[in-house]
Amino acid sequence: MDSRFNDILDLPENNIFRVVFYPDRIYHAQHLEATRSPRYRYNVMEVRTQADITVMKGEVYRDELLLGNFLRIEYRAHRLTELAREQGRLPAGEILAFVRLLPDGAAAAEATLRLHHSRPVDAYVVELWSTLEGPDASPHDFTVLDLMGWQREITRIPEFAAALADIRAIRRVEIACRENDRDLPFGYRIGNPQWDNNYMRSHQVANTSEPSSPANTVATFNYLINFQRGWYLRSADVTPVRYRNPLMEDGDPDRHDDNVIEMRWLLQRELGSNLVFFHEVLIPPGKVEGTHRHIGSEELYYIVEGEGIAYMGENDDPSLASYPVVERSIFGIGAKRCRELPVSPGHVIYTKSGGIHGIRNPGTKPLRFVAFLYHSA
Repeated sequence: MDSRFNDILDLPENNIFRVVFYPDRIYHAQHLEATRSPRYRYNVMEVRTQADITVMKGEVYRDELLLGNFLRIEYRAHRLTELAREQGRLPAGEILAFVRLLPDGAAAAEATLRLHHSRPVDAYVVELWSTLEGPDASPHDFTVLDLMGWQREITRIPEFAAALADIRAIRRVEIACRENDRDLPFGYRIGNPQWDNNYMRSHQVANTSEPSSPANTVATFNYLINFQRGWYLRSADVTPVRYRNPLMEDGDPDRHDDNVIEMRWLLQRELGSNLVFFHEVLIPPGKVEGTHRHIGSEELYYIVEGEGIAYMGENDDPSLASYPVVERSIFGIGAKRCRELPVSPGHVIYTKSGGIHGIRNPGTKPLRFVAFLYHSA
């Protein structure tokens, strides 16, 4: 670890946020496959996490000599366990992962890998090394050699050789995980292996200006791990996707053919952790975003322009008892009682799983807010 982090360890702001030194200190001390022998040392350059998946990349050394580059994948399998359990199974000692490396300036490379359950980190793990040959003639330590080989915990995949040669150029990694082909330990063939392909994830692209066009929804089906370190964006440069009667069903009194709103999808697959999107929403005068309920996700609206009326479930925020109650048509679940709340720049509507929200613009000027959504479980 960079010793300079120790100098700022006890500063008040670092004691509060614990973010200045966190990645370097945690990941350099973490159990990696070859650390069972003191002869091996990892230089972890980058770490990214999305949902159950953590990917590290960097260099590995043996006896203080550079051995090569590595890419480590950890998968904690909460979603896959849920899906397998619905089929009367549980993932055992091994699962499979489809992995695609997307280096800058080079061709993509892909392969299906075997991930092995690691008790120390309670995750399915594989380490892709650029070479298994040592930096000199001395043999590998026997405690690590036992982990090395084709589709073992430490492996070399020929399809990835060119990409791993320049570890810094690997900017994006796509991953989807599934059950093994055969049940362990009994060995019978699994005919319908379940996939964790990012909750059947899609993302929005303004391929057409036609409101609510299916052409604007692009299926992805893979988790995207992005090693880019920053983005500089201007919302006006992002073409909006238009939606007619969003989150409304037939019979909703606010549903009209001209009820069209716009969303500028600023960040989607770029986000890590459990974040799904960050976008800017424009509600033109007289238009409405349908009132809806969140299950398994949380969303925050922050009003930046205009005035309007927001709706929250009647008892979602107990402090709102003084605001009027109205009945709203809730997308997918019928009529529910909601609080009617005036909003203007600086107001926040924060909705946790099970909560209800929606928003309308009854005025003569545009209403604009930014929102982000993330999986809460």
